[in-house]
Amino acid sequence: MNSITMKQARAAVTAAIEKSTEMDVRMNVAVVDAGANLKAFVRMDGAWLGSIDIAIKKARTARFFDMNTGEIGKLSQPGSPLYNIEHSNGGLITFPGGVPIKNASGEIIGAIGVSGSTVENDHVVAVAGAQTAG
Repeated sequence: MNSITMKQARAAVTAAIEKSTEMDVRMNVAVVDAGANLKAFVRMDGAWLGSIDIAIKKARTARFFDMNTGEIGKLSQPGSPLYNIEHSNGGLITFPGGVPIKNASGEIIGAIGVSGSTVENDHVVAVAGAQTAG
């Protein structure tokens, strides 16, 4: 299994911070490797303390299920097939802001999680980071 390198993880964090700055939001940015282990993390000055754990869990959730966390959220609504999944794996986050990171061959090598603004903004920033790292 290929895994994200430190260089790629730093590139993802840098791109996410640049996008956050452009959008004038303060984010927590977490990158996990292919095994869902924390590889890189940055808390921008002024970012919410409560979003540290959320960013990390978004990244882990995206890697555990190899899909955007917002998509998992759609599947975890009452009456849906993954209802209550957020209670598994020590706690998952099932709203937007977590995105798998793929290499040039399309293989998932890790994931990024972003938290600190609206879930829509979190997702935009996470995508910016994921696209840069691969």
